Amino acid sequence: MADSKQFPPLKPLHPDKSLNVVKLAQIDRLSTEVLLATLVPGEKGCLKTRPDGTILDGHHRIWVLRNRGIDVEILPREVIDKEEKVEDVDGTPLG
Repeated sequence: MADSKQFPPLKPLHPDKSLNVVKLAQIDRLSTEVLLATLVPGEKGCLKTRPDGTILDGHHRIWVLRNRGIDVEILPREVIDKEEKVEDVDGTPLG
């Protein structure tokens, strides 16, 4: 895996106003440590981005962590090329 300092800044695929408020409330109940653990590359539902930093999976968790003052830019991520098919944890195609 590449050094996290080599990653471009994270940017949402969709505007913040499109985030599901119920999902945000559920995620906000989780501890920071639990949220960070769910984003680890190799885990189901890990933080996935395009090479340019566009978030494909992890939008809600990143939003909550940013609001908690966590520097999400240093988080390791799984980088997915545009040609690769990506699915959400429930099998829904992403990006």
